Amino acid sequence: MEQSTSENDFTNFKKLRGDASFTGLNTGRSASMSFSGEDFVDTVSKFTVAGQGFGMVGTGKCIAVFTSGGDSQGMNAAVRAVVRMGIYVGFKVYAIHEGYQGMVDGGDCFKVMEWKDVSGIIQLGGTVIGSARCKDFRERTGRRKAALNLIKRGINNLVVIGGDGSLTGANLFRQEWSEHLKELLEEDLITDAEQTHCSHLNIVGMVGSIDNDFCGTDMTIGTDTALHRIMECVDCIATTAQSHQRTFVLEVMGRHCGYLALVAGLASGADWVFLPEWPPETGWEEKLCKKLAQTREFGKRLHIIIVAEGAKDRQGNPITTQIVKDLIVKRLGYDTRVTVLGHVQRGGNPSAFDRVLACRMGAEAVLSLVDATDATPAYVVTLDGNKAIRMPLMECVERTQAVAKALHEGRFEEAAELRGRSFVNNLRTYLTLTRLKPPDKVCSLDGKTCSTDFNLAVINVGAPAAGMNAAVRAFVRSSLFNGYRVLGIYDGFEGLLEDNVKHMGWMDVGTWVSEGGSLLGTNSEVYPSSGSDKLDRCTPGKFLEKVAEKLKQFKIHGLLLIGGFESFKSVLEMSEARSKFPEFCIPMVVIPATVSNNVPGADFSLGCDTALNAITQACDKIKQSASGTRRRVFIVETMGGYCGYLATMSALAGGADAAYIFEEHFGIADLQADVEHLKVKITDAVQRGLILRNEKANPNFSTEFIQRLYAEEGKKIFTTRTNVLGHIQQGGAPSVFDRNMGTKLAVRASEFLRDVIEKNSKDGVVSTTDPNTACLVGIQKRHLAFRSVESLKKGTDFEHRIPTQQWWVKLRPLLRILAKHASTYIVEAEVVPHIVD
Repeated sequence: MEQSTSENDFTNFKKLRGDASFTGLNTGRSASMSFSGEDFVDTVSKFTVAGQGFGMVGTGKCIAVFTSGGDSQGMNAAVRAVVRMGIYVGFKVYAIHEGYQGMVDGGDCFKVMEWKDVSGIIQLGGTVIGSARCKDFRERTGRRKAALNLIKRGINNLVVIGGDGSLTGANLFRQEWSEHLKELLEEDLITDAEQTHCSHLNIVGMVGSIDNDFCGTDMTIGTDTALHRIMECVDCIATTAQSHQRTFVLEVMGRHCGYLALVAGLASGADWVFLPEWPPETGWEEKLCKKLAQTREFGKRLHIIIVAEGAKDRQGNPITTQIVKDLIVKRLGYDTRVTVLGHVQRGGNPSAFDRVLACRMGAEAVLSLVDATDATPAYVVTLDGNKAIRMPLMECVERTQAVAKALHEGRFEEAAELRGRSFVNNLRTYLTLTRLKPPDKVCSLDGKTCSTDFNLAVINVGAPAAGMNAAVRAFVRSSLFNGYRVLGIYDGFEGLLEDNVKHMGWMDVGTWVSEGGSLLGTNSEVYPSSGSDKLDRCTPGKFLEKVAEKLKQFKIHGLLLIGGFESFKSVLEMSEARSKFPEFCIPMVVIPATVSNNVPGADFSLGCDTALNAITQACDKIKQSASGTRRRVFIVETMGGYCGYLATMSALAGGADAAYIFEEHFGIADLQADVEHLKVKITDAVQRGLILRNEKANPNFSTEFIQRLYAEEGKKIFTTRTNVLGHIQQGGAPSVFDRNMGTKLAVRASEFLRDVIEKNSKDGVVSTTDPNTACLVGIQKRHLAFRSVESLKKGTDFEHRIPTQQWWVKLRPLLRILAKHASTYIVEAEVVPHIVD
């Protein structure tokens, strides 16, 4: 029997949620709040409904979620998050099948959702509730039918997951709502009570589209997965092209948006990319053929050309894959093949990024409706950097339409700028890195003769991580193009001490972008010194004088370190020794690169996205195995040192029931509670359970101990198995995210080093003691910035090699809520009234 909830009860819940103030890192189980955890559980338990979880199901609070337009990977994760967060906060949740068509048709297209109805869908591509184009909804009579169907079910809150057309239709529907109410009441199709109950319609949108063509967000749900599909194809094609000296011309989706083509070009090191927003100059045919011919002379055996499906020249003539192929065959005679990727880009399981993005956006969409009033505008939940925000829907739609208008009128630079800061930065980076070679007057092809007398050096420090090679490639080419020689230091600081230092040329790094691991070599081990004691030669702390001598010997004026916590510590040690060794008075930049994602000053490290995808894919297979053998619980151990990022985020992406990490204390009572929780879920028709544990979560509660505890306490209900993923998390080709981020960070690092050198050099000597010239570059929330290692030192736990504050910890309550635990969610999104470039 459902328990009714008054408006005051619902308001009190909103107040409790908004007043919760959290301290420290322990926000998942026993957060420090303005009211005690027991009080919160008591407050929520008042509204518990049998079989519905722990929300406040009120007769006046209904929400409906639907997917519309073209499908995209991650839509199911978004639907799951909306349903479960909706139940959590007290909505009665409907799913509308077949999009707007189902809304118009009514009947069985409306389904009340329970918790278990969305179990097992987070890893599925497409949309399980269906999507359809709907001519009826484009007509006012069709929208009137849809309004009637909603009103009869008491639904006046909608979550729309779709593209700009779907969101525009929803906003029009909202604007007409009062008119529909009036007409339906006059015709006695609805009652006065129903009109009062649904007096206004609240709408919030999430953009589900692989094209990433919606302004106001850096990424749309499905884009990252589409890029994964594209890169898988490009990497496979590259091997056969290399074998036969072939040229491949690939067409990718995107309609009139070139984002997929642009990022795929960056991530693959493509020779040429055709974009709607940046048509080639007149005479591009000659330039393209000249570039292909010269790179072939330089020893390159394969060429990749990527064409966006909406690409045109500056006169508005379409540029197709067939046109490009015919040109190359006619003028160069190269063996050239065409591959149209088509709908394979929409297929497959969603990436970890898309799953987490969909979970975050789905939760914030529901909370946006919790906060909504009749005066609240329609919002769309978007992503800016690493920050979820609520943007006015129609401002984003109008800007998206302005891009199309600018393209149609030939204002291409304006169109690119309207796409947003991220698109422009990607375009600028691509134009720099894909040039044939630096001008002869600037730099020789081998990189040994340059227009300046300054040397930049790059070194990999710590364990290898995917994306390192992409960063090195971008750094080398960006620096050479600006006349700076680049020295590659092989095998870390160990290699520097052994003079394993070489000049790096333009073509030396040509194919590095897609390679995993570290082609420069790195070192995170402890080596024996000349005596009997062991010496940590991964960081320079114990042999600063020798490192200073080598920097002087090789005349290094600027240093880029790509690596994990060791690279951060290395720069800190050298910067603190500047007063003793003038050789350290040079600019030094760290690009964080580690699967552990434990470097302070950056939300993401290179390699963590690749590792997260490896874990998520493994969990998908484990869950499939568990469902094949009835009632089984898997305990999976992940890497990360003392940092619980991988365990937490892969648990969120994999739909796990819990994740045990070092940063959040847990004891035997917590383990026992989780066992009881799983017993209830598995008894209620959920056939499997998934628990993740960070490798150093607790020295006493080991993976084996947890497995034995679960096995004992879950006897006769479920069986248990363990899986230690190991170094599979560090291997494989880098993800698109890691390739792209490594490329952009390296270009920015090169610019920073050159700028500091120009400002602090005299007679060929570079000297600076400014703490801001020894820094780390990374993304935090909405901004990419350089932060001094000295300032980051204060917020670092050196014993456990983690930052004292980590952004992802606030997502742990969401993980537990979506797994049906009682927890307290921290509102993530902020309302941004206007798009800010």
